[in-house]
Formats: sequence, structure tokens, C-alpha cells
Amino acid sequence: MSVSDLAQLLFASALQASEDPSPEQVRAVIEDRLRACHADLTECAACVAQEAGDHPETYESRMRWALRAADQVDPATLTTA
Repeated sequence: MSVSDLAQLLFASALQASEDPSPEQVRAVIEDRLRACHADLTECAACVAQEAGDHPETYESRMRWALRAADQVDPATLTTA
């Protein structure tokens, strides 16, 4: 799983950059989203596309934040069970 995949999961979550989440919070949210979509990243990608269409004015800044935050998470340590 790439940082881009993790960022999409984070982007599709309710977590906000303004909450200044810790890396542990980011990891927990990503794991929750993975479980919620049964590890089907296509579902998360569809959610990102929907949000981008609904809120194009915030897409770029939110995705930039999601990419930076997701870069702090090691995909090999994620648990989805």
C-alpha cells in the first residue's frame, strides 16, 4: 500500500487538519477506514472523487495535508483485523 493509498483513506475520513492529529491518530483513522471499506481501496477512491466534485475549492489543500500526514505512517504496521 502506497502513501497515496493511505492519503486517500485519510482524505475520505472525518479527521480534519485543524485538529492537528498525531501520527498515532492518523494511523488509527486510516486503519478504521480500511476496516470500514473492507480494504477495498476502490471504494475510498470513489469517496475522494465525490468529495473533490462536491468541494473542489478545498480538495487541493485537504489532499496535500492527507499526503503529508499519511507519509508519517508505515503501511507495513497497519492492522485491519
